[in-house]
Amino acid sequence: MTKPFTGWHMTAILVGFFSTVIAVNVYMAHAAISTFGGTVVDNSYVASQEFNGWLAAAKKQQQLGWKTGVSIDSERHVHIAASSAGIPVEGLAGSGQASHPLGAKPPIRLSFAVTADGSLKSVQALPGGRWLVHAVLRRGDETVKLAKDLQ
Repeated sequence: MTKPFTGWHMTAILVGFFSTVIAVNVYMAHAAISTFGGTVVDNSYVASQEFNGWLAAAKKQQQLGWKTGVSIDSERHVHIAASSAGIPVEGLAGSGQASHPLGAKPPIRLSFAVTADGSLKSVQALPGGRWLVHAVLRRGDETVKLAKDLQ
């Protein structure tokens, strides 16, 4: 003989079901908040107004014809090399910032020193892990901006 299905059984099923749904939602909300460090742009309207300027700067940068290479050495220093028509670009200066892709660690300001071969090497070493490096290279009034994901 089976026991009859009562209101208490239905209550237990509903409480169990909604408890599971709420627990999963709380977990997913926590995971989303703890893994995304913030916004991509602070003000999308201002960013949209500056978009054409960004396109013009990118076109000007492309017309320079510089080829850049960004790497990280075994001591975790960032190296940047730039060439034009296969010849290293001389008189380079650079600055930059390394940021954690998810904003979990504070950004690190990078300053660069010129090496014997004319490339740039960061004075600061990066901690272990994945970093997004944004750098600005300058030679006179010529400017090249670059971004590279390094691990």
